[in-house]
Amino acid sequence: MKFSLRLAGMAAALLGLGTIVSAAAPAGALASDAVSATAPSLAETMRGKPLAEQVEAYGRTETDNQEQDCLASAVYFEARGESLEGQLAVAEVVLNRSQSGKYPATICGVVEQPWQFSFVNRTGRIPAANRSSEAWRKAVAIARIAQDGVTDQLTSDVLWYHADYVTPSWGRRLNRTTKIGLHIFYR
Repeated sequence: MKFSLRLAGMAAALLGLGTIVSAAAPAGALASDAVSATAPSLAETMRGKPLAEQVEAYGRTETDNQEQDCLASAVYFEARGESLEGQLAVAEVVLNRSQSGKYPATICGVVEQPWQFSFVNRTGRIPAANRSSEAWRKAVAIARIAQDGVTDQLTSDVLWYHADYVTPSWGRRLNRTTKIGLHIFYR
């Protein structure tokens, strides 16, 4: 079936498929030939939406790669009982550390560094998560949202946090930035 470019453009606009690049098409051209539409990425679509809606859109139980798996594990073990905002803040600290030059340059390097996180002891091994749980699905979603930079809560210099029921000595020499749920964040 042949469509005019105008009809194809209207259909693309109504369906949210992107922008039309060409203003004219040869007579008899199909809409698929004449329209160069680029669909917005999931990150572009979700930017500015409530975090709960983002988690629903990004939620799944499989990670894309080992780095995302390490980040989801950090969220799962460090913050699965926290609000979505608290989980995202933990993910952002891990990403901030990997980009800071003060910690390993990879996400897995940061997460597996012995004694840096409560769930990784001197072995540097990440325990097995319950990957069929809702908490894991949310942790994967939060990891994907953080990696895509859809929602930022913390500045890039926030590299540390701890639970509010402990008082580590290093907390006194840092600048507290915020508290989200049970975690206190520092730069």
